[in-house]
Amino acid sequence: MALHPEIAKVLATLPPPPPGPIDPAVLRAAEEAEVRPVEERLPLHAVTDTTADTAYGPVPVRIYTPTQAPSYGVLVYVHGGAFFLGSLETHDHVARSLASATGLKVVSVGYRRAPESAFPAGLRDCYGVARWVTDHSERLRWDGETLALVGDSSGGTYVAAVTALAYDDAAAGRPSAPITHQVLYYPSLDLDFDVTRYASLRENAQGYGLETAGLKPFNAFYLDSGADPDDPRVSPIKREDLTGLPPTLVVTAEHDPLRDEGELYGRRLAEAGVAATVSRYDGAGHGFVQHFGWIPEYHRVFDETAAFLRGPGVEA
Repeated sequence: MALHPEIAKVLATLPPPPPGPIDPAVLRAAEEAEVRPVEERLPLHAVTDTTADTAYGPVPVRIYTPTQAPSYGVLVYVHGGAFFLGSLETHDHVARSLASATGLKVVSVGYRRAPESAFPAGLRDCYGVARWVTDHSERLRWDGETLALVGDSSGGTYVAAVTALAYDDAAAGRPSAPITHQVLYYPSLDLDFDVTRYASLRENAQGYGLETAGLKPFNAFYLDSGADPDDPRVSPIKREDLTGLPPTLVVTAEHDPLRDEGELYGRRLAEAGVAATVSRYDGAGHGFVQHFGWIPEYHRVFDETAAFLRGPGVEA
């Protein structure tokens, strides 16, 4: 179907990108300027900023507690932003919606970003926070049952990579995190941006927000910091053996250049015996959870996530 009219209306108002090299500071400031004041955000029982002392160093986290309860399943949320954009603030509304819909305690990760921090700093921060949850179960009132990882765009890259690393560490008897589910919103899973690799890179190349020509320059800060696209920690779709990974929900957008790599990853997981679900949102482009989650057709992604995390046959 065509691009959703509300999305098309917003895209029509956006100015062309400024000429010259990408300036991270300018783009970050523009993103932060769009953040709503606290009093206009979805209310929850408690929202607390703290620091997770991980094996890789201190990591800022924001903890969202949806309701008062004796214990909680925990959802670790990793924001997107091409590895150099996004923050606890810019994606606060996504984390709040996840907490409200799922009833889980959400831990949002303020990982180190490129270009200031080289690969694998951000990846280590995300894995470190997942392990920190299990090490601080009493403080978080973790129920010891659900430990889900959710990420959008490049946050989905990190989630897929962390989930695989955790599986490998557990299999080798090393300290790990017992990840029970992974949810990937329009993930960037193949950082080799050869346009011949996926039809969606050509079909959705222009006019839908994220453009194929922008993938290389926007991800250059990360790749130039030492992230090798052939490394499965960077391009999780290049992991050869996907067996043993936890149940996975892959959410894709019809008009996203990254659509096909996400859907291929879902198929490969299923072929490897993983309980994998691929859910394509028609009329949507890349970033719809962050930017257009207020549209009813797309806000249901949070309900779909909640249903997936509950599992089949479990009522809300």
